[in-house]
Amino acid sequence: MKFNNLKPELYVSNFQKSLNFYTNILDFKLEYQRSDPLFAFLSYQGSQIMIQQEDNDEEWHNGKPEYPYGRGINFQIETDNIKNIIDALNKNKYPLKRKVKDRWYKVNNTLHGCREILVMDPDGYLLRFSQNIGKKLT
Repeated sequence: MKFNNLKPELYVSNFQKSLNFYTNILDFKLEYQRSDPLFAFLSYQGSQIMIQQEDNDEEWHNGKPEYPYGRGINFQIETDNIKNIIDALNKNKYPLKRKVKDRWYKVNNTLHGCREILVMDPDGYLLRFSQNIGKKLT
């Protein structure tokens, strides 16, 4: 396995609940796991994240974690099939924060199209799943 240069580590309030959400609902792959502290390294179609049970180690915190965690940030995760993500969330009665929406983002003289959804994980981290839907010249 090749590690990405950027690997967000998310502190979670309930490790098993978060691990289930990412691996069984969203189909992230469990690359490896540690038990002390509870930790998992996960991947999904080239994206990588780490989750760890929150603890009292102040060195790694910039304040007391409160729901929703990760205020002011969203994690864009590219997918090749957003419908599968939506179906899995619906099957597990897990709500979307924002339903599927097509967005076009200008990059120089090109519009890049994305089909996106927003979902909050069990601790409120905002996940933006995005599927490429093409390009247009402006």
